[in-house]
Amino acid sequence: MSVSIEHPANTLESPLQLLLFVDRRPSSREHIRRIRSYLKAVEMDPPFDLQVIDVAEQPYLAEHFKLVATPALIKIHPEPRETLAGTNLVPQLEKCWPRWQRAVAEYLNQRAPVESESENSSENNHHSWGYSAELIRLSDEIFRLKQENEDLSQQLQFKDRLITMLAHDLRNPLTATSIALETLDNHCCSEQADVATNPKLVARLIGHARNQTRLIEQMISDLLQAERSHKTDFRIHPQKLDLNALCHRVIGDLDDLFRAKSQQIETDIPGDLPPVYADGERIRQVLVNLLDNAIKYTPEGGNIEIAILHRTTQKVQVSIFDDGPGIPSENQAHIFEDRFRLKRDQNQDGYGIGLSLCKRLIVAHYGQIWVDSSPNKGSAFHFTLPVYRR
Repeated sequence: MSVSIEHPANTLESPLQLLLFVDRRPSSREHIRRIRSYLKAVEMDPPFDLQVIDVAEQPYLAEHFKLVATPALIKIHPEPRETLAGTNLVPQLEKCWPRWQRAVAEYLNQRAPVESESENSSENNHHSWGYSAELIRLSDEIFRLKQENEDLSQQLQFKDRLITMLAHDLRNPLTATSIALETLDNHCCSEQADVATNPKLVARLIGHARNQTRLIEQMISDLLQAERSHKTDFRIHPQKLDLNALCHRVIGDLDDLFRAKSQQIETDIPGDLPPVYADGERIRQVLVNLLDNAIKYTPEGGNIEIAILHRTTQKVQVSIFDDGPGIPSENQAHIFEDRFRLKRDQNQDGYGIGLSLCKRLIVAHYGQIWVDSSPNKGSAFHFTLPVYRR
């Protein structure tokens, strides 16, 4: 449906200008017919312009005039602007028409002296609303392009930072993996070594290499997921999950990190904890991210705790406590935002995406995640998961 323009009086500028907004429903044609029939039947003085606008073709005009429903008839000239909306436009128009005629008469009386001074005024103002509409469209387009340019610039800057940080962060686990594998190779290939007599060393070296490889895998997974659109939901595959067993596996995988800082990890998990309905790999990712942060911010020799509470018959709450510096109260509402980093962390390694990924993963499980923290008193990150039901 295209814009239809009517000039009953064949004037350069009609003092009464009307816009009829319709959509593409079959009933719209009947509304247009009724409005046109009424306008043809009424007194033709003053002359008027009626323009029919399809909101699907020119949505920026609907936004400009703040329309919430169609059909809608707007008197845009003379001022003040009036809007009629609903399926009973003709009865509403019948009531407004005398008042609109008087407003046009007053406008013409006020305009007469001005016209005598400038013969071109009507040409300059001819279909002024049309020019305004085009300016609105162009302004919206410029704004959209500016937003896209800013988003692209931020993405490029973020990717540049990622390249630098990734090169730095990957070096540590790769070096550790390489050392473990080289030590294992030297031990196994030594003529004096008997692998069977030292199985603990072999198991420890293999476990260390496996843990470092998983950290690399986690890092790459986080980066790939950070590139996804914010509107894209995570695909999860929930099933019956033993959360107790998963927590202990994750703690075991991170054992080398705890040992490196002489940190104590404690658990408070009830023996009658019910299974949860969750994607095991995704929840493992949340636990690794939260524990990695706890290890990072807890000082050497500090304590970290995982506690699980069966809050209701529908939810289980997981909490991770640390002895770190805490999070300022003004930042706690933003800590789960994408790429948000505290000022104290600006010069440290990291991407600012770990906690935002945790939030998206928990929300995908219809759970909640939040933080309780006080400066210099540590932090407690909590999240909930649904209980498994047969």
